[in-house]
Amino acid sequence: MESLKLYLVTDSEILKDRDFYYSIEEALKGGVTMLQLREKEKSGKEFLEKAIKLRELTKKYNVKFIINDRVDIALLCDADGVHVGQSDIPGSYVRKLIGSNKILGVSARNVDEAKKAKEDGADYIGVGAMFGTNTKLDAKHVSIETLKEIKDKVSIPIVAIGGLTLNNIDNIKKVNIDGYAVVSAILKSENIKKECEMWINCVK
Repeated sequence: MESLKLYLVTDSEILKDRDFYYSIEEALKGGVTMLQLREKEKSGKEFLEKAIKLRELTKKYNVKFIINDRVDIALLCDADGVHVGQSDIPGSYVRKLIGSNKILGVSARNVDEAKKAKEDGADYIGVGAMFGTNTKLDAKHVSIETLKEIKDKVSIPIVAIGGLTLNNIDNIKKVNIDGYAVVSAILKSENIKKECEMWINCVK
């Protein structure tokens, strides 16, 4: 799944007082191939407003748009898909709600969770946290060995996530996964567009 190559997950807190939509558009200009709207602290109304605006932006740049957790919001804004974690609605139920034409991503930390995700109809698996991350403080560490094992035993695309930077992904690149989900490394950058261009050159 080529659209997984550089997968940006939003985080308004990291952007602080910088303009949210301008920052995301810079990332899209820089080559992000998939965008996930993740808004844990926002009300449903605010989440939906952002989803509708980002749906327009992602269409403009022909980038796949995924909603984190909220199946209702994904359907309301006609997102390309939904991503759920292990403590969210099970993937099999999400698949029933979104139908067969939308993308379903599921987080997994081990082979059993990854196999279950595939059985439930996932199109890709998000594996992590690969490194320590401030954007998800409860995220448990996943080893490179576990990432390799999931890659070997589960035959759907895999995206690594969790504290990824251009300085620490060399060993992950050797596993030959399908994509890299990035949050802080892109959104904290002084020049978001340039950072994305560097990522694209690094992971292609």
